[in-house]
Amino acid sequence: MQLGGGIDTRLHRWAVKLLLPQTDGHDMFHPMTFPSAQNAVAAASSGTDDVDFVVIDVETACARVSSICQVGIVGFRDGREVFEYETLLDPCDEFSAFNTRIHGISPDHVAGKPTFADVHPLVDGHLSGRITAAHSFFDKGALAAACRTHDRQPIETEWLDSVRVAKRAWPQLPSHRLNALSRFLGIRHKHHDALSDARAAGMVIVKAIDHSGIALADWLKPANPRGGPAPKAAAEGPLKGHRVAILGAPRDGSLGQWLAGAGARVSASVGTTSTILVVSSVQPYGKFYHASAAYRRAAELREAGSPIEIVLESDLRVRLRIDASVP
Repeated sequence: MQLGGGIDTRLHRWAVKLLLPQTDGHDMFHPMTFPSAQNAVAAASSGTDDVDFVVIDVETACARVSSICQVGIVGFRDGREVFEYETLLDPCDEFSAFNTRIHGISPDHVAGKPTFADVHPLVDGHLSGRITAAHSFFDKGALAAACRTHDRQPIETEWLDSVRVAKRAWPQLPSHRLNALSRFLGIRHKHHDALSDARAAGMVIVKAIDHSGIALADWLKPANPRGGPAPKAAAEGPLKGHRVAILGAPRDGSLGQWLAGAGARVSASVGTTSTILVVSSVQPYGKFYHASAAYRRAAELREAGSPIEIVLESDLRVRLRIDASVP
């Protein structure tokens, strides 16, 4: 994708844009320019502390992932964009023709631009201590590599992969690439532009939360944690002879212990010998638990003639006459 010669007028070396509410209900961009690294850090923390998560995207100049030549960061709160940051960077590396054909950035565009070392304090200020999303973990790896190359401290943040979010929210889609998701969800998007990519990935997460009812914190949890070793099945009990898999809770947790106490052999995952899939009451999928890999596997086995049963934890507890509030 060619970005064109107008990219220099659209991207700002030291600019953070904050969306500030106006009395007439409309938003405006309020740009602030910062000439020093110290002021850049202040900009990253001033007025942008109250965010739910930030999203970052980078473009690279060549096959070395440390060769960041553009970075875009967008902050979200309550499902809305509240700030953005974007700049071109001198990658201190060569440009490959392949990469330039993808994002349209060439050596001429980055002449005189800051290096990653220059903007590290600002990027660190936006990401550190927050939930940071990216569409795949390429950007996570690129930031880590750039920190090593430019002798800067690693950026400490909690990462969330929006590809994984999209696959859980819309498992039926043939592709979870950002451009395909943007078309499906009606998101305005200019592919391989760092700011546009970051904004689109953020909107994927916003729409996934709205679509699934799964809170942001729950997207950070493993979809189906295995936990430690399975508890030993009791010698007797109403579930003796059953091989039970759990959707959405560790096998060594309270549900696994209860199932084993009822005589079930608790397994790590759904298999051909599984007889019951129990959907945990605390599973992270919300009402869309049927989109999980474990549920889909059990459904496929059942359609193929397997006697496996899919049952909610609460229903199983009632069936076995165990009060749902008793662990």
